[in-house]
Amino acid sequence: MGNSGQWYARYRYSRPRAFSFGLTIEKDPGEQLVWQPSSRRYGADYISFHAQLQNRGKWRNIILGDYQLQIGQGLIVSAGFVLGKSAETVQTVRRPMLGARPYTSLTEYGYFRGATATYALCPTLDLTLWGAHNRRDANSATDSTGTRIATSLQTSGLHRTLSELDDRGSLLETNFGAHLLYHTRRQLQLGLTVLNTTYDTFFRKRDQAYNQYEFTGQHNLVIGIHGGYVWRNWNLFGEVARSNGSETNSGGVGAVVGALVSLTKKLDLALVGRHYDRNFHSFYSNGFSEGTRTINESGTYIGLKYTVYRKLTLGGFVDYVNFPWLKYLVDKPSRGFDYLLQARYTPNRQTAFYAVYHEEHKQKNLTIGKVKDVVGTTRRSFALNADYKLTRSLSLRSRAQWGAFAYAGQTPSRGFALVQDATFDYRRLSLSGRVALFGTDDYDSRQYVYERDVLYAFSFPAYFNQGIRHYLLMQYSPSRHLAIWVRWARTDLTNQATVGSDLDQITAPHKTEVKVQTRWKF
Repeated sequence: MGNSGQWYARYRYSRPRAFSFGLTIEKDPGEQLVWQPSSRRYGADYISFHAQLQNRGKWRNIILGDYQLQIGQGLIVSAGFVLGKSAETVQTVRRPMLGARPYTSLTEYGYFRGATATYALCPTLDLTLWGAHNRRDANSATDSTGTRIATSLQTSGLHRTLSELDDRGSLLETNFGAHLLYHTRRQLQLGLTVLNTTYDTFFRKRDQAYNQYEFTGQHNLVIGIHGGYVWRNWNLFGEVARSNGSETNSGGVGAVVGALVSLTKKLDLALVGRHYDRNFHSFYSNGFSEGTRTINESGTYIGLKYTVYRKLTLGGFVDYVNFPWLKYLVDKPSRGFDYLLQARYTPNRQTAFYAVYHEEHKQKNLTIGKVKDVVGTTRRSFALNADYKLTRSLSLRSRAQWGAFAYAGQTPSRGFALVQDATFDYRRLSLSGRVALFGTDDYDSRQYVYERDVLYAFSFPAYFNQGIRHYLLMQYSPSRHLAIWVRWARTDLTNQATVGSDLDQITAPHKTEVKVQTRWKF
C-alpha cells in the first residue's frame, strides 16, 4: 500500500554508565506513512524509544520504554545477536551476563516495552524487576465454537498489505519478571529468574502433529536458576528452567551446562550439554542450541582451539543433537551431528589466511512420487579466505567458498561463490567495494557471505541461482560532527528472468539497492 522506499531515523543522547535517551523510527518498503491514532499508527510504522539512568546510589539501572535483558545462559531472557556455533569454536558458547539494556534495533520483535529497574540490596545482592505491555503481530482464526484465537506470531515487522495490517498488534502480551543475583569478587554468580507472560487472546497453533507439544493457552510461567564460577583455568556456567502454562501440554524443563578451560597455554576446550523438553516454553529465550528455539532438543558440544605457535591456530568442534519429537518438515523424531575444522595463519600484521570446513548431517522429509519418508541429509561447505594490506591505505580480501546439499541416495545440489573485496582509506574518506561471482543449482546450495553496510546495519545475504553481486560503500566525515554513508548494491542473474517472488518480485533479471545515511554527533 506504500512506496518502495525505506526511511529510518535515530536520535540518542547518552553518557556511558550514567544515562541514555533515545528514539528510533522506521518505515519499511511497502509501508505507508499514516497518522491514525485510533489504530495506533503515528506516522512511521515502527517507533521505539527509551530513557535510562544508571548508578544513582543503590539504583544500578532504570529503563523506561523499550529494553532487553540478558540473564544467565538465555533460557528465560536473552538479548541481542549471538553467534552460537561458528568458526570461533570456544568463546562464543557462553552467554555473557549483561542485565537490562536499552533497545535501539530496527528488529520489530523480541523486546519488552515498559519499565525495568535494578536495585542493589547489598554489595553482593542485586534485584531486577520488570514489567511490559507489548502488542504482538499475530495471525488469527475462528475455532469450532466461533471464538477468535491467535494461531501464530509474525516476526517480519512488515505491514504493507491489508492482511498484514490486520495482524498488526492484534495480540496483547503482558510480562512481569524478577531476577535476584548474588555475586562475589571471586567470580561466583548465582541467580533466580521468574517470568510470567499473559496473552489477552487464547493462543493455539495449527492442528499439525509437530505442533502437539507447542504452547497452548493464555498464560505461561517460567522459573529458573543459573550460576557461574571461575576457578583457576576453569570457567563453569549453567542454567536450568521449568515452564508451567495454562494448558496440560506445558511443564517442560530446559537446561544447559558448560565449561571453558585452558588445558595448557596452547590448548583451550569448550564443553556444553543441553536438554530442552518438547513442552518447554520460553518465549524470550535464546540459549545455546541447534535450532532457532530452546525446545525439543538434546545435545552435546565439544570445541577445541590450539595455538601451534604465535602465527598459526587450529580449531574445531563436534556437536551431536537429538530431537525427541517431530519438527517442521521432519515427520518423526530425528537426530544428527555436525563438525567444523578451521585453521588461521597470520604471517605478519598485514596478512592473514584462514580455511574453514563444515559438515552437517540431519534428517528431513523427502517425497518421491506418492511416498514420503524421513531420510538423512548432508550439507558440506568449505571456505578459503585471505586478508592482505597492500599499502597503508589499501587493503584487499579474497574469498572462495563451495557448498553442497544432498538427500540420502539423491543427486547433490552444489554451489560456489568467488568474492573479491577492496577497502581504501584516505584521511576522512573510506571506500569499500565487492565483486562476487556465484552459482548454485538451487536454493538448497545457497552461499552465505557477509557484506559491509552502513552504520548499525547488518547484511548477511544468501547468494543463489547464477549471477554477479557487487556493491560500493562510501563513508565520508567532513567534520568531527558529521558522517555520511552511501551504499550502492546490485545483483545480476544470468539464469532467471525475474528477481524475488510475490510482493518482492521484480520483472527483470537484476536488482539494485541504494542506501544513504547521515549521522550528526553533537
